[in-house]
Amino acid sequence: MQIRSSTRSRPVVLVTGGAGFLGSYLCERLLAAHCDVICVDNFYTGNADNVAHLRREPRFEVIRHDINFPLYVEVDAIFNLACPASPIHYQRDPVQTTKTNVQGAINMLGLAKRTGARILQASTSEVYGDPGVHPQSETYGGNVDVTGARACYDEGKRCAETLFFDYHRQHATEIKVARIFNTYGPRMHPGDGRVVSNFIRQALADEPITLYGQGNQTRSFCYVSDMIDGLLALMDAPALVTGPINLGNPYEITIRELAERVIALTGSRSALVHEPLPDRDPARRCPVIERARDALGWSPTIGLDEGLRLTIEDFRARLT
Repeated sequence: MQIRSSTRSRPVVLVTGGAGFLGSYLCERLLAAHCDVICVDNFYTGNADNVAHLRREPRFEVIRHDINFPLYVEVDAIFNLACPASPIHYQRDPVQTTKTNVQGAINMLGLAKRTGARILQASTSEVYGDPGVHPQSETYGGNVDVTGARACYDEGKRCAETLFFDYHRQHATEIKVARIFNTYGPRMHPGDGRVVSNFIRQALADEPITLYGQGNQTRSFCYVSDMIDGLLALMDAPALVTGPINLGNPYEITIRELAERVIALTGSRSALVHEPLPDRDPARRCPVIERARDALGWSPTIGLDEGLRLTIEDFRARLT
């Protein structure tokens, strides 16, 4: 981390959603970079086990807190990752999801304004909705259904981006906005409803693997260590590099092909079964990452098969 504290020997970095999948890896990397780390989580979807191994670190602190309420701490940098990220979790309480995205952003931006901290928003590829442009670059405005079941997340994240840029213009807050595409790896929750975790869990149990529609919709999958590299690179970039910047792996694959790879890598006897497509499920999703390459010197390095093997090993250890 290039962030420096003007009053302390080490920078203090706040990670909201710090006990979640991405947040826990980010806390690890920040500690390795000799930062003091405050992990904030209300444990709605975060898991205390994800950070249990960090609690012995004297530079690590966990605070159970909901960012819908103000937080009074002194920090030098903020990573705002707090929000349920899988459809089954963010649709369980859509009003709370919207509030976390909007009111939570307001509270964290207020904290950044008061302390002079640089703040990074974990936005999402979902701001593009069901895209009419492929692949998706940061200049594409998106195709989002504002009244649909996914809008609490999609529109909530879009509003959070608006707030970040308004604080930047109005209050000179140092902001960074990352649009995160599908990310996977060890430590994912097996029941989070995401396609990688669903397929691995079903394959390891030799259960039928569920495809929605014919499985011809496409996605791109970024391994977790690559994503953390991207988030840190964006936070460390010069202040003029605000984003939004796509972070994801541009290797595109159909969902059917993903299922077939998981079956092959697990040695599963699972069969493929078909269910109707969910409402407004995007047909294609793939990032343009030229801005990340040019501004951050970042691009993914972990191939899909390698990442899947590591993730399968982790799921196998936890589930069998």
